Amino acid sequence: MSTESRAIVVDRPGSHRLTVGARPAPGPGEVLVKVAAAGICMSDREVYDGHRDAAYVRYPVIPGHEWSGTVEATGEGVDPALTGRPTVAEGFRACGTCERCRCGETSLCGGGYAETGFTEPGAFADHVVVPARLLHPLHPDADLAAAALLEPAAVIAGAVRTGRPSPGERIAVVGAGTLGMLAVQLLAASSPGELVVIDPRAERGRQALDFGASESLTPGEAEAYHGRFDLVVETAGAPSTAASSCLLARRGGRVVLTGMFTPGAVGIDPVHLSLSQLEVRSVFGAPSSAWSDAVRAFGLGLLDPAPLITHEFPLEQFGEAVALVGGGDPKTGKVLLRP
Repeated sequence: MSTESRAIVVDRPGSHRLTVGARPAPGPGEVLVKVAAAGICMSDREVYDGHRDAAYVRYPVIPGHEWSGTVEATGEGVDPALTGRPTVAEGFRACGTCERCRCGETSLCGGGYAETGFTEPGAFADHVVVPARLLHPLHPDADLAAAALLEPAAVIAGAVRTGRPSPGERIAVVGAGTLGMLAVQLLAASSPGELVVIDPRAERGRQALDFGASESLTPGEAEAYHGRFDLVVETAGAPSTAASSCLLARRGGRVVLTGMFTPGAVGIDPVHLSLSQLEVRSVFGAPSSAWSDAVRAFGLGLLDPAPLITHEFPLEQFGEAVALVGGGDPKTGKVLLRP
């Protein structure tokens, strides 16, 4: 067992370095995890570029909130039997005692924002230390590269819980990125009557069909489907997709927004919202219950993120890896760092 540990530190926007230091030690109630794989997503790119809201990042920071690994050591008060277990862990460091946490809505914790990889050291490193209460242990033979995508899968599991799909319903997924593809897999398990994916990229649409979608449309083609769907799950976060998702829903339908929108996005028409009696919900992060759903689906084989991985890099090539994310190449799927 090495006594050293490497980490990518982003000191300030646009500036990073690879550090080598002592292997961190878990404190009381914590575990030390040897990182197997860590995914890079657009929010990591925003941290690197300096575009993330200042309230949701603390520089200098070790990024990395999508990850998997193996428990290497346990701190005081933690069951030592966890050592050697493959695992993932929730990112939000919810307090567990506020009103929202006590209601099970840990992603709405009122105790202050703290999240692995944004305000706390993350997994773009050889090791990461997290509270043991946040762990979701995996099957001993779990694919740890694929498991690194269980964080976005938990977000989608939360969206599916919120959307309440029923067998036979007509469902649309707006966006065929990582979130959209994971949504297709989880929604396909609900036996929909139709499962339509909407994305301008033909190649991504074809992959969605392999994941269980019944049809793939471009945004232009989707205009003929306005008012058709019982449930619309928006995953793109593009400037127009919140508004267009509401137009796709039938009267009395349900819309769940999971994309991260930027200021200036097209607003939802309040007249259409009122007259159509739509139910519109948003999802930011994932509560503990959604993590449990995602891990369970992964263990049962209902969720297979592995085909979404297109690139893997060592820590030393972080700069090259982060440049791919959001670069616009339709052939770029999920990019992983493999310490």
